[in-house]
Amino acid sequence: MNWVRGASIGRGSFATINIAIPTNDSTHFPSPFVVKSSNTHTSHMLNNEKHVLHNLGSSPYIITCFGDDHTVENGQEFHNLFLEHAAGGSLADHLDNHGGRFPEPHVRRYTRTIAEALKHVHARGFVHCDVKLQNILVFDEGNVVKIADFGLAKARGEKYAKSECRGTPLFMSPESVNDNEYEPPADVWALGCAVVEMVTGKPAWEVGSGSNIWSLLIRIGVGDELPKIPEELSQEGKDFLGKCFVKDPKKRWSAEMLLNHPFIAHQYDHTVSLDKVKDPLPSPSTHFDFPHWASTPTLSLPSSPDWSESDGWINVR
Repeated sequence: MNWVRGASIGRGSFATINIAIPTNDSTHFPSPFVVKSSNTHTSHMLNNEKHVLHNLGSSPYIITCFGDDHTVENGQEFHNLFLEHAAGGSLADHLDNHGGRFPEPHVRRYTRTIAEALKHVHARGFVHCDVKLQNILVFDEGNVVKIADFGLAKARGEKYAKSECRGTPLFMSPESVNDNEYEPPADVWALGCAVVEMVTGKPAWEVGSGSNIWSLLIRIGVGDELPKIPEELSQEGKDFLGKCFVKDPKKRWSAEMLLNHPFIAHQYDHTVSLDKVKDPLPSPSTHFDFPHWASTPTLSLPSSPDWSESDGWINVR
């Protein structure tokens, strides 16, 4: 297939995302679609994403991958992954653009879709490992969302070195912090954190700009503290989060179980546009007012609690 790299719409530590436009009629891809590219020497996460998406197969709740290729541009070789174009950006963008908080009917609908996606991912033998609003993409003016960004995903049961940290600190589960365990219950914990953000516009864990990553990890992994459940949620919503925020992963509800919870078990009104919601509540001063490390996936833990981001905390995205 012949295609042209268009405008950049995203950039991370391991990949760039551009609009991609086919230059002939031989492709069955929609136009435009997007191309996620990484230098072939550092494309292990892109290769992983391709592998996982291929094995997940088709699902209305998961971003579609159309294939991949390799190109040489300005003397560099790139691995390119072709994906659906989400014109609405991420659910984090959508939240920020609509007052910083979603009405509960929208939270219920989006949560159900994410739970459906996780049910599919887990049934196919994988764990996403980085569920958050930034990795949920928006289609059809917010009426459809799909889970994306499988660069950190892993096979169920696959083990990693104790020093390796997968995912985003603010969304990590207690067993991930304590035992380096990344199995389906960890995705459910992260789903709970995402629900809190949709309701409040703030992270599930309260952290300030001067916070230390180790203090956050200790709060997550040690003791009985749990993320604060928003008071403004309905009783059904509070109970739903209570099923997600269970310290023991063996007692945490699965995505399949959550789909039968009354908070998301029924189809809610899909016709109310967020554009029609009056008097949106004020947004945070930034999308989420918390330290950069708290929102960024990482690959390895610092060797000392005295280590800080400015000392060399390495982000993968």
